[in-house]
Amino acid sequence: MARGNEQRGEGGQRRGRDRGAPVEERAESDIVEKLVHINRVAATVKGGRRFSFAALMVVGDQKGRVGFGHGKAREVPEAIRKATEEAKKTMIRVPLRESRTLHHDGAGRWGAGKVMVRSAPPGTGVIAGGPMRAVLETLGVQDVVGKSVGSSNPYNMVRATFEALKAQSSPRQIASKRGKKVGEVIGRRTDSASATADGE
Repeated sequence: MARGNEQRGEGGQRRGRDRGAPVEERAESDIVEKLVHINRVAATVKGGRRFSFAALMVVGDQKGRVGFGHGKAREVPEAIRKATEEAKKTMIRVPLRESRTLHHDGAGRWGAGKVMVRSAPPGTGVIAGGPMRAVLETLGVQDVVGKSVGSSNPYNMVRATFEALKAQSSPRQIASKRGKKVGEVIGRRTDSASATADGE
């Protein structure tokens, strides 16, 4: 019983400290790892309550690749290790504009969580909070505006952010789909932007 009480006390401290923004960042070679959330889970068994920990990790190379993973174990380090391994296996590639921002605005939804991401001019920085910031920073975005609406559950927010990022397309991809040259697609985007500015 003493051991159970000791684990519960340790877990209670961790839970209060780990809420909110990402609390830990590690770098292995080119991969940046960020701990987004730790949750303490209790299972009632014959001898009392058995505690375990669930970790949510985000990893990325800050060059257009990012992934997330979830791990559960009796100890915090083991849960983080499992989540990191899963995140590295599920990394996706997102096209970036000038290696600093997104090509276009996007929206994602997962469950009750909704997020919106918008490309931004140089010097804007990463305007996003909590789990969204962790994903965008590990992705390597330097200028972006993000907004979360609805659920603040970190799991829903991370998944919704990934849905928005998966919908990103580069001019090269659009040009290949339409059978046009990249210059034509970019030219149209510039013309439409200037027309919008003149209209305002």
